Order: sequence, then structure tokens, then C-alpha cells
Amino acid sequence: MDKYAIFSDIDGTLVSFKTHRVPESAVQALTEAHQRGHHFYISTGRPPCFITNLKQVEPLIDGYISANGAYCFIGKKEVYCRSILQEDVDTLLNFSDQLGFPCIVVGEKTVAVYNNTPEVNDVFYNQLGVPGLDKAPSTDALEGQRILQLTPFISPTQEKKIMPYLKHCNGGRWTRKFLDITDADADKGKGLLKMAEYEEINISHTIALGDGGNDIPIIRQAGIGIAMGNASDTTKKSADFVTKDVDDNGLAYALKHYKIIK
Repeated sequence: MDKYAIFSDIDGTLVSFKTHRVPESAVQALTEAHQRGHHFYISTGRPPCFITNLKQVEPLIDGYISANGAYCFIGKKEVYCRSILQEDVDTLLNFSDQLGFPCIVVGEKTVAVYNNTPEVNDVFYNQLGVPGLDKAPSTDALEGQRILQLTPFISPTQEKKIMPYLKHCNGGRWTRKFLDITDADADKGKGLLKMAEYEEINISHTIALGDGGNDIPIIRQAGIGIAMGNASDTTKKSADFVTKDVDDNGLAYALKHYKIIK
């Protein structure tokens, strides 16, 4: 049996938005996949310090594509890092001042919030299970750190206005609440290529699962791209296969469909 490397998004793919937990069917499916010799990697927009909801499957994880591909690592080994140029950071924070929106700024070790508002903590704590952003430090705490990701709370309309000014960046959106911005050479698809090269994985033997717009690059890049049933229409159109919803055993259904598990 051919061995595959499975790359899964977290929110809305591996973890339910309703329960904030990994469905038991997914835990069992990934356990069986590991026992059968397949490997399992996380592919998320969350920076490492925001990956707080994977205790159920942590022992099964072989590596991480985090911050939408800006920081890829295995254990304590950095596989790939692509930071945002300071001029683009400054440009976005100037827009934050002008238009009055908050922006999460992700450093290598510290996460700060610029022009913080209660909405930031409300979204990340109540909807994503990430606490403490109401007490996040200012950007002064990021001095000397590479900036991996910027997450402004802007609408799609504001995104169209702002992104052309960030000349070395791209954006990935999986919610209308905010946009994840990384360096132009960082997305989940590029992260997959870097991880596959490091781990000596044939791209044709990679499987990527996701539900949001930021998953499209890796779904297109992988040997097999799978969209969840609860995915956006654009994401579904980019996939080779559309499985069931995350809350309807979608991950397990997909792995059974491709005979990764019985």
C-alpha cells in the first residue's frame, strides 16, 4: 500500500466550529492512518502560539505548516520561515490608524495587537478558543522579531483597497471578520512544497484537506486536494473531491474514500 502524507487545516476541517473539538471519528481515522504508516501534518493559518485545540491528536502530528505557510516546523526544527518586510508592516499599521481597525501582529515568539478592540478577543476567544487577546501587548513587544503574519479586522471591500499597497504580500481569508496577510512567498501551498522537500515526500503522495480560502493554494498543490462539505464554494471548486461537513465525519469519510483507512 502506498504511504501518504496528510495535511489538514484546523478550524472547520479538523476541529468543529460548534464544539471546538476534533470529532471522535477524525481522531480514530487519523490514529488508524498513522498505524498504517501514513504521516499527518497540520496546515493552519494559526501561528504556533494559537494552536491550542489539538490535544486529542497531538501525538499523531508529524509537523506543522503554521501562519499560512510563513512558519513551517517539525518539533523544534525550523523547516521554512518567510517574514513580512517592515515597510509592509508599517503601511498596514498606518491604514489601521487611518481607518480605525485592529490588527493582530504575529512575531516569532510574541503576538501583539495594534489598536486593540473588544471584538478581537470576542472573535478569537468565543469563536476560536484562543484566550488572552484582550491583554495582548503592544507592538513594542515585537522588537527584534521577524513578523510572520498580520491579521487586520477588515472587510473584503477594505481588503481590495489596502492590499495593492502591500507590494510584497498576499492575503488569505477564511472568515469575513478578518484577513490573514503573509509575505508573497508564504502560503499553505508553498509550505507544502517546503515540507515535502524536507521530508522527502513525493507530492503525488500528499493529501490536503481544508475549508477556507486560505486552503486553496495547498488544495491545488497537493496530489489530492479535498474540500470539506462546509467549505466555501470557491474552495470546493479548487478540490479534487468534496467530502462531508466537519461535524458529519467529513475527515474520516475522505480518508475512507481514498482507502487511506478501512
